[in-house]
Amino acid sequence: MSHHLTPPVVYSFPDASQLSDALADYVLKAQREAIEKRGRFTVAISGGSLPQTLSALIGKSGVKWDKWQVFYADERVVPLDHPDSNHKLAQDVLYSKVPIPLENIHTIDVELLDDLEELADAYEKELIKEFAQKDAARFPVFDLILLGTGPDGHTASLFPGHELLSERDRWVAYIEDSPKPPPRRITLTYPVINHAARVAFVATGAGKAQILRDILDTPELGLPAARVRPSPPGQLVWFVDDPASAELQFAKSEFKL
Repeated sequence: MSHHLTPPVVYSFPDASQLSDALADYVLKAQREAIEKRGRFTVAISGGSLPQTLSALIGKSGVKWDKWQVFYADERVVPLDHPDSNHKLAQDVLYSKVPIPLENIHTIDVELLDDLEELADAYEKELIKEFAQKDAARFPVFDLILLGTGPDGHTASLFPGHELLSERDRWVAYIEDSPKPPPRRITLTYPVINHAARVAFVATGAGKAQILRDILDTPELGLPAARVRPSPPGQLVWFVDDPASAELQFAKSEFKL
């Protein structure tokens, strides 16, 4: 199945600060191309350390925040000011420091926190509103999806062995039994992630060394992060630091735009 998919490209950096600078340049290039084509830049981001890694964009010239439309690759089903909220994390470390219009940030509808199905449907409708009328396609095509991976190989809220790994129709799905707290979340599904123009993973630290080896050197294990393989012409890149890539056999590339 995977022989016609574009292979991942792995960039490894000596430290988190050089990684962050390179990622900012990569995001800026994706933004420029998207705005030239369609006048807007559609991005999905996950939580964890990712928003902090994007902080090199703060004050960087050329970022057109008013053209960004930001969604969440996954979100915890909690109020937006709750410490577990991916939105709160991104708000604290990124949005509060840049001139992004609030209406360009697409959060979950907190009035629906008690009904997971309604909540996921409402978030899917937000995507339909942004994508469907403009790009008539069966699935939305994000300009860029930014992901991390956990020590178990999960990405977004797609966990090893979970039934959501085989979801083929929905754009947004919910999970109420996440093995990692909090248990209730919504997540983009593989059809959406794998239709993106670009998917970039960020992984840092020696604690990620073994799981990176499992994902990239032995993709046949089928870990959730290894199942992210965008359809051509989509690109898949990994931004990692040297401690995280220390055990990789997979060839690393020199970073250039």
